[in-house]
Amino acid sequence: MNNAAAGDAEDDDMDPVDDARRARWTATGTGVLLALAGLAAALMRIGGSSSALVPAAFATGAAICAFAAFLGSRGHTRRALWLLVLGVMVMAFGDQAH
Repeated sequence: MNNAAAGDAEDDDMDPVDDARRARWTATGTGVLLALAGLAAALMRIGGSSSALVPAAFATGAAICAFAAFLGSRGHTRRALWLLVLGVMVMAFGDQAH
């Protein structure tokens, strides 16, 4: 009887539908969070003494992350992951440009 209960517990942990749902929520939440952070950084840098490239890079990175959040919500989690990486790289480039 214990073996059957252990087998049921393993099946619950490996539910592909639940894994896909968790991946969509993670990609969407991360994309939204990074998009908001990039937008806030762009707004903070607009009034600064740095060049116009810095807020533009943050805004572009935020837009890429927002698009990644949209793709993640549609189930394209691999593409969303790579777009999140790209968006953060664009924002990091903008941060180094000042």
